[in-house]
Amino acid sequence: MSRLNVVVLYGGKSTEHEVSVHSAQTVCRMLAVHPEKYRIYPIFIDKQGFWFLQKECGFRTPQDMPVTPVLRADANVTALNGSLSFKADVFFPVLHGTNCEDGTMQGLLETLGVPYVGCGVLASAMGMDKEISKLLAAQAGVEILPYVTVSRGEAYDKAELEAWVKETGLPVFVKPVRLGSSVGVRKVKKLEELHEAVSFALQFDSDVMIEKGIDRAREIFCAIYGEGAHLKTSACGELRTVAGEFFDYNAKYIVAGGCETNVPANIAQDTQICMRDDAAAVFRTLRASGLARVDFLMDKDGRYYFSEINTLPGMSETSLFPQLFEASGEDYGQILDGLIRLALDVRARKDTLALNR
Repeated sequence: MSRLNVVVLYGGKSTEHEVSVHSAQTVCRMLAVHPEKYRIYPIFIDKQGFWFLQKECGFRTPQDMPVTPVLRADANVTALNGSLSFKADVFFPVLHGTNCEDGTMQGLLETLGVPYVGCGVLASAMGMDKEISKLLAAQAGVEILPYVTVSRGEAYDKAELEAWVKETGLPVFVKPVRLGSSVGVRKVKKLEELHEAVSFALQFDSDVMIEKGIDRAREIFCAIYGEGAHLKTSACGELRTVAGEFFDYNAKYIVAGGCETNVPANIAQDTQICMRDDAAAVFRTLRASGLARVDFLMDKDGRYYFSEINTLPGMSETSLFPQLFEASGEDYGQILDGLIRLALDVRARKDTLALNR
């Protein structure tokens, strides 16, 4: 395979902007180890959605060149001042959260007709929506926790919601339906906290989920890459928070040492096998390809439930995705190579369709 022009996209119009940049720095560094394979074009997307070609992957600098995606036979990226144009062979989105991981960026890349790493439009959109992904997980035979939803602009019956919570039992978790990194999530332990938590979550999304909680739940994760019958699932890992009652944004990113990672997780081997099978089942049911991390919640009796799927998980050295596969004996650099090859294969298959001829 000849040397490939790889555009790495990061930052973005998302509450997970900073996390994305750190992930991309690792990906760029790993790919740059093989200059005979890849020519890297790091493109930073600011919080307004503007694109900037950088010399080195990182946060915005005055030296960055404003660029834009274009639909041309000879180029798919061009500088706004006309000084540079080039054609990327593959785009590698290292983007998390809304406007990045939810199918919107994937839709743009589909319009450009370019190969790109990760799930397509449909799987990305369904994976980002916690309710749709739970419904599909249940259809795949994976247990989920009871939940209800409320929407901004639609008055909900507060007494009816309180009655559901009383029947379901406290605690419950209130969370935006389409957001990641635990942004906007509140654990409700008292009924009088419920409606304020709903109002808080509605600041971040138009739909909010109120889900039965497992108090002091164990949070278990499994990573995946590949597609169809050619999937690889990782060993399961566990995150234990030491800065709060659950694995919220504060524990993840703000407090140093806010969480502890145990990879592999200390769970029974047969349970781990079942979790890996269930993770793959969810991935396939979403018609996903590329990579993902599937999250489960486990109660004190060892019973587990599907929580969510992240179709563009964190990819820095300290992120779960590489840690989980390294614990399984997989080389992270080879996984990145495989993801790029898969992106090229997926685009090549699409180009053979009658619609695209």
